[in-house]
Parts: sequence; structure tokens; C-alpha cells
Amino acid sequence: MDLKRLIRDVPDFPQPGILFRDITPVLTDPAAFHEVLDQLQGDAAARGAQCIVGIESRGFIFGAPLADRMGLPLVLVRKPGKLPAARLSVEYSLEYGESRLDIHEDAMAAGTRAYIVDDLLATGGTALATAKLVELIGGLPCGFGFALELGFLAGRARLAAYPVFTVVAYNALP
Repeated sequence: MDLKRLIRDVPDFPQPGILFRDITPVLTDPAAFHEVLDQLQGDAAARGAQCIVGIESRGFIFGAPLADRMGLPLVLVRKPGKLPAARLSVEYSLEYGESRLDIHEDAMAAGTRAYIVDDLLATGGTALATAKLVELIGGLPCGFGFALELGFLAGRARLAAYPVFTVVAYNALP
């Protein structure tokens, strides 16, 4: 299936000069959404995933049905102030400042193979912070799965220590 034909280009969003790749048309096409989940499931299974980690918030869109399909626990990595129980945090740099992500301390048993899912791999900062959180609670990041990759932003290079799978990749500037 040609998923790129469904990804909408939105010029000048969220600011002038940016070409936003909008995946929402993929989500509104059941066959396309199913295809993305099939591909992520194949990679997660090949990596021996024992849990799925979804990154807030669009990682939940893919992570929840993936965990359900595979019969695996879903672990949420959230923005500050969203998790109610004891948690660990990691601060990381974004293109436009600093941010923080949290995970519950008891989200997975030590040694659990965690497959980390998000909608987009851009610069890799959020994904790398998530891997650090998983490691802090004793988990083992066994791979990353993304619906979309903007390869020209070099996020894959930041994640070089981990296997990375993407369903659709744009490797050159538009």
C-alpha cells in the first residue's frame, strides 16, 4: 500500500517555512491504519517485545492498538504532571527549548524488553529520552517503531544504539 499518497503536506505549519507531514488521513483510512499497525507489529514481534511503550501523545494512537493486538502491556511515557504515582523523569533538549518526560517507577519489571512507539521520528530527542527512562526503571529498549520518519533531521543517528523501524520515510528536504 502506498501510504505516502495519504500523508498530507501542510505548508507553513506550525510556522512559516515548515512543511508539516500530516498523518491524520492515514488514521481515517482503516486499511491504511491497519497496514501501519501490521508493519509495526511485525517489527515488534521480531525484536521480542514484552511490552509496548507509547510516547505522549500520538505514540498512544499506535501503541495502544499494537499492545492490544500483541497481548502485551502498554506503558505510557507522559509529559510532566500527568502520572499520578511514583515516577522517574528525564529532561531533554528540543529544537526550541527544554522538556521533560515521566514514567511510573513500577511500569515494567527489570529486564523487560520494551518496544517504543511514536508517530514521528524527527530529531530523535524525545525518543532518546524515552529510552533513558525505560533503562532507568530497569527495562531494555529492544527497538523503536515510528509511523513516519523525517530522515533529513538525523533522528536515526541519535538512536544509533537501538534498532529503529519506520513505516514511511522522507529522506530529503521537501
